[in-house]
Amino acid sequence: MPEDPIEHIDFESLNNSAISAPLISHIYTADPSAHVFNGKIYIYPSHDIDAGDAFDDLGSHFAMEDYHVLSMSHPTDTVATDHGLALHVKDVPWASKQMWAPDAAEKDGKFYLFFPAKDQEGIFRIGVAVSNDPAGPFLPQPKAIKGSFSIDPAVFKDDDGSYYMYFGGIWGGQLQRWRNGTFNAGQPESPVAFLPEANEPALFPKVARLTDDLFEFAETPMDLLIIDEQGKPLLQGDTDRRFFEASWMHKYEGKYYFSYSTGDTHYLCYAIGDNPYGPFTYAGRILEPVVGWTSHHSICDFEGKTYLFYHDSSLSKGVTHLRCVKLTELTYDKKGFINTIKPYK
Repeated sequence: MPEDPIEHIDFESLNNSAISAPLISHIYTADPSAHVFNGKIYIYPSHDIDAGDAFDDLGSHFAMEDYHVLSMSHPTDTVATDHGLALHVKDVPWASKQMWAPDAAEKDGKFYLFFPAKDQEGIFRIGVAVSNDPAGPFLPQPKAIKGSFSIDPAVFKDDDGSYYMYFGGIWGGQLQRWRNGTFNAGQPESPVAFLPEANEPALFPKVARLTDDLFEFAETPMDLLIIDEQGKPLLQGDTDRRFFEASWMHKYEGKYYFSYSTGDTHYLCYAIGDNPYGPFTYAGRILEPVVGWTSHHSICDFEGKTYLFYHDSSLSKGVTHLRCVKLTELTYDKKGFINTIKPYK
């Protein structure tokens, strides 16, 4: 992956100019998925560790092996509570390594943790674990979701009680290796192998409604189409706007807002649609680039306000795979467009 020019950054000045501080600092966390359960904010991040893996464009250095759950009584809290180990890869029968960005949902008093990990063959799948407590610990299902693949599950509950999973990520997330419906393990072992050409439609995230028990897909995952102002699919070469990873869905004033990361161009963007399946029309940027290469987020309402949960690498002074979760208020203009946030003043 391209490296940030961090050697010229004054991190003391950067932290002084940051619009928000890390929610915890005793461990490294990233990819925060935030939800309100039982009147509190619970955050489900990935847990960054320094495992000594080589840096490469497939994300091998993102060697996370467990999850911790964080909570806050209110967004104005300066520090979140770490509830400790919620799930470890060694307790997941089908998984071998790389427990990347998770999400969570609640149904009928039970709490569900959705997470990606590589199986014994090195293929990313998505699993489910269950708890009676939003903080865990979580008991994993013995097998991954049938037909699941790639990374970054985000589960959205619509107003009618239906649950949908949005997922996918290119490069190390392997979405490009599923273009023909089966996993293409062919060479070269490159993040850009099997991607569309620049003038072809980009690869899009996937969406599928979940079964009533939230353990399986109720339908075959399908593309979630992101289009431009003329109704045409975003192209692979449109790297400032096309989907890379980090799906999230929320609603505002009856509209569906699908947000995501552009990956190698470092933006958090969003698109607006009229139903959970789309199509979604590109609408703008949510967050300008942060220090640390990756960008991954969630959006959560609490007591009449909306908050963006995100991460950067300021705590580790720019180390790409050692990040810290943060939050800031998110606002809309009178037309329903999100006001772009600058992470540093």
